[in-house]
Order: sequence, then C-alpha cells, then structure tokens
Amino acid sequence: MSLVPVSQRFTLTRKHVYLSLSLSAAYMLLSYLVIGYRPEQLTLVVLFNFLFLVSGVTRNFVTGFSIFIVYWIIFDYMKAFPNYRYHDVDILHIYELEKLLFGIHSGGKLFTPNEFLFLHKNTFLDVLSGIFYLCWIPVPLLTGAFLFFKKRTQFFHFALTFLLVNLLGFIVYYSHPAAPPWYVQYHGFVFDAATKGNTAGLARFDVFFGITVFKSIYEKSSNVFAAMPSLHSAYPLIVLYYGVKNKLGFVNVLFAMVTVGIWFAAVYTSHHYVLDVLSGITCAAVGIALFHFAVNRSTWLKSFILKLEQAASV
Repeated sequence: MSLVPVSQRFTLTRKHVYLSLSLSAAYMLLSYLVIGYRPEQLTLVVLFNFLFLVSGVTRNFVTGFSIFIVYWIIFDYMKAFPNYRYHDVDILHIYELEKLLFGIHSGGKLFTPNEFLFLHKNTFLDVLSGIFYLCWIPVPLLTGAFLFFKKRTQFFHFALTFLLVNLLGFIVYYSHPAAPPWYVQYHGFVFDAATKGNTAGLARFDVFFGITVFKSIYEKSSNVFAAMPSLHSAYPLIVLYYGVKNKLGFVNVLFAMVTVGIWFAAVYTSHHYVLDVLSGITCAAVGIALFHFAVNRSTWLKSFILKLEQAASV
C-alpha cells in the first residue's frame, strides 16, 4: 500500500502533455519571429518539458520557477528592441560625472575608479573578481530553490521581488541608455550601434584558467548600452535581504561577502561605473520596498500569490 497521500501522487495526463507542448511550440515560434532561433531556446524547452512531465515534484518546481523563466524570456527578447533606438546613449556625461564624484588622483592625473583599478590589476583580483561574478546567477537560483522547498510563500515573495527589480531596471535601460566603462576604453566617446558585447576585465579570468566561460556569456549580451543600473549589483542584495528576513544564519555572511564582492568586481573589471553599482543598489532597494508595501496593502496580490502556490502544488 502506498504511503504517499493521494493528493500528492504524480499523475501524467494528456492535458499536462498538451499544455507543455503547446507552451513550448508557442515560445519557439514567437522567439523565431522576434529574435530568430538560437540553441539555448531549445535547451530551455527541453529542460522545461522534462521537469514538467517527469514527476510531480519537478513539475511543481518548474511551475514555481516559471517567474524566472518569464524574466529570462523578456531579457532575451530585448535583443529585438535595443534601447539606443529610443534615446541617445550616455557615453561622455556618465564618464565625466563618475570622475567628478569618485575620481582618484594618481601621478598628476584624475582617473575614474575603474581606470585606476585597471592600472593596478593583478592576477589575484582577476581570479577573485571572476569567482564573484560567476555567483550572480547560481546564488539567486539556489536561494530560490531552497525557499521553494522550505518556505513556499517566501519563495514567491522572493521571485516576484526579483522580477519587479528587473522590470524597474529595464525601465531605466530604455529611458537612459548608458555605455559601460570598457566601451570608453576601447571605442572612446563615439557611439557605435554595431558594438558587440565584451568580456572586458573578465577576459583575464578566462585566460588564467584557459576557458571561455565569460566570453560565451557576453557574446550573447542583450544590449551593450544597458550598464545603468547594474542589475549584477542588485541581485545579491535581494538574496541578502531574503536571507536575513528568513534567518538563514551563517549563510547570510556568505551572501554579504558575495554582495560586496560583486560590487567590487563590477568596477574592477570595467563592466560598470560606481554610479551603475549605486543605481543597481537603489533599484533593488526600491523594488524590495515597493513589493513589501504592495504585499501588505493589496488583497489582490496576496490572492495572486496564493494561486501561484496552489499551481505549484498540483
């Protein structure tokens, strides 16, 4: 006799198969029409279908994580709508403001922090920065996975906050396109829409280990001129906030180290100005505050989260 409650037993129905395949087909067709076919789209579809159909636990998991999938799709589709089409790209002004507010005097010259750090780069910081930067995807996802299985309601709070912070960041991307520091290093202050993504200082990490991990990531960059805000700087702050809120103990010390490490690495590797990092921190803080305010005031949002929990438990 089975010890698993009837409500928790896994059943695979035609409805599940049709739903999974229909969503997959619609996504692949829309992706082809919007940005063209790319191998990672098929990888996402295969992974989604496998998790959705193989067991009840994995179906619940991928259903819950669909919030992150929605974010990834929106970010990916930004390739079809580059922000420089809608506003002029800030290349010179942000550079001058960075130098004015955070400039470092050295050898009779005034440098931006990333320029100063470039002059004082070393292998230890190259490797350390690369390690911290590699955390920006797995740390939020692992935190989400933990909350999903241990504190389901908090998981949806975390996931929706993550989505909200990204949407706020996207609004800034399109209202104020900004070039990263490495663009000035390689191209000066002349705008070139054909510029491809660049690994900048992270290339030294790839060279040290003889790999192409960052090269493969930045070749797929959705938009070169989306340096402000630094969402790399926002993500670990969201993780740290929910870690502290859920009393994860010593893990929060690691979260704090990763957060500060990513902030430093963003500037050290010339991917972001200090201004970008500060705007990313602001974006995270505003997103967290807005969600906290909304979830405490809106019965609709509470009901929506409850429905998400129920959908991830079927």
